[in-house]
Amino acid sequence: MDRLPDDDEHLQTETLTEKAYRALEEEIVTLRISPGTVVSEAMLSRRLGVGRTPIREALQRLARELLVVIMPRRGIVVSEIDPIRQLRLLEVRREIERLLARSAAKRATQLQRTLFREIANGMDQAARNADDIAFMRLDRAFNLLVLDAAGNEFAASAMSLMNGLSRRFWYMHYKQAADLPLAARLHAAIACAIADGDPDTAGTRSDSLIDYIQNFARATIE
Repeated sequence: MDRLPDDDEHLQTETLTEKAYRALEEEIVTLRISPGTVVSEAMLSRRLGVGRTPIREALQRLARELLVVIMPRRGIVVSEIDPIRQLRLLEVRREIERLLARSAAKRATQLQRTLFREIANGMDQAARNADDIAFMRLDRAFNLLVLDAAGNEFAASAMSLMNGLSRRFWYMHYKQAADLPLAARLHAAIACAIADGDPDTAGTRSDSLIDYIQNFARATIE
């Protein structure tokens, strides 16, 4: 099939949109753009060196993930962090993450299993070094790989709406209430179970991770 005349431009826009989304998502999740900050397409375009169209599309995606609130004719605000809301999110996340972990253990390709082992090794390294940025990036890579390996677009769609909120909540409070090495090891344990093709262990370890995260969330309230 012949390519349409604007295919190259469309693919380039998609690439720039993904670049803008990844950069903005990391800046919001790691609080370099803090909750409650009012932003604009023009400001973010200058900040990232990306055109306004990719920025606009990235912001629409971030709005669907509840990381920003777009108010027509009033501006764009980075959403606030609410611990009570986070606990409600975790009720749903537990069930979906268990399903995804079990499904990924059953369906992952050999290449994906290799990638899970690499992530597990990286998480162990992050645990030893207490490296928060490495942990956050590996956590994102782990989440995306689980979604891909599980092969369930409905569970993946639901989970993708929660990942950014969960990672931002963690980043905001982990220095006061979290055990980063333990969190990294819990992630590594799930990754190893998926790599081994053991759905029962993957599901059990997923529950262990959520148990820890719920305790962490409650500690921030207390």
